[in-house]
Amino acid sequence: MKKKNIVKEKKDFDRAFKLKNQISSKYAFLYTYDTNNCYRFGICVSKKIGNAVTRNKLKRRIKDIIDKSKLQFHNKDYIIVLKKNAVNVQYFILREDILNLLNKINE
Repeated sequence: MKKKNIVKEKKDFDRAFKLKNQISSKYAFLYTYDTNNCYRFGICVSKKIGNAVTRNKLKRRIKDIIDKSKLQFHNKDYIIVLKKNAVNVQYFILREDILNLLNKINE
């Protein structure tokens, strides 16, 4: 994932949470809001989920899923918030869950 396609600032995350435009699945929530620029992704993993190694592993998995997906994204910011039960899930199950979320929001 390119650096220009990553949401890093707290105000951008807060804007997505405030608008409450969300879809949920078994392992994650997906918040979106429209922007004039290109699409961007932000990934939230709570400290309640595990230590830094576990959280970074989940973030790397989500970034890999997004990079390998063949989806066309609109000019939006996508914020993915992982749930606690995403820790013990195999990669392929998590991939299907995240891709289903992204397909729902892009329809």
